[in-house]
Amino acid sequence: MSTTPPRTALHLAATLLTGTAALYIALVAFGNITDFGTNQQFVQHVLAMDTTFKDEDLMWRAVTSKGLQDAAYVAIIAWETVAALVLIYGTWLWARRDQARARRFSTYGLLMLMLLFGAGFIAIGGEWFSMWQSGDWNGLDAATRVFLFSGVVLIVNHLPSDS
Repeated sequence: MSTTPPRTALHLAATLLTGTAALYIALVAFGNITDFGTNQQFVQHVLAMDTTFKDEDLMWRAVTSKGLQDAAYVAIIAWETVAALVLIYGTWLWARRDQARARRFSTYGLLMLMLLFGAGFIAIGGEWFSMWQSGDWNGLDAATRVFLFSGVVLIVNHLPSDS
């Protein structure tokens, strides 16, 4: 007969923090799906680099094709949706006290968030497309918050447990 391990404070923290990350990205994906145009404009302006300093040495990087801009935005929404589902599943596994699988799936979902916001928005958007130069379409602060929060949750998920 198997016994369920006791729920520790660390286990509760991992469950609730993973659930918070899941809720956040699920709401982001839902918002992007139901209000497609708002963040579509953000992606279009960042990729077009039309609100940057327009330095001729950088403007060759701009993506002005509406089709490519829309494809990038749809890919972002798909990534967000999959990350949300993975994190929801990870939260469910934490709640069921299946620690090994919960840790694995939470790690996958949190790394998906860190890749999207770190590599996607901070590195590619911020540096390659010079988003940092835009006063109107600069999402670096928000991306940094999500990246750091996801990293903290990832660390909590991997702290050694007593059971």
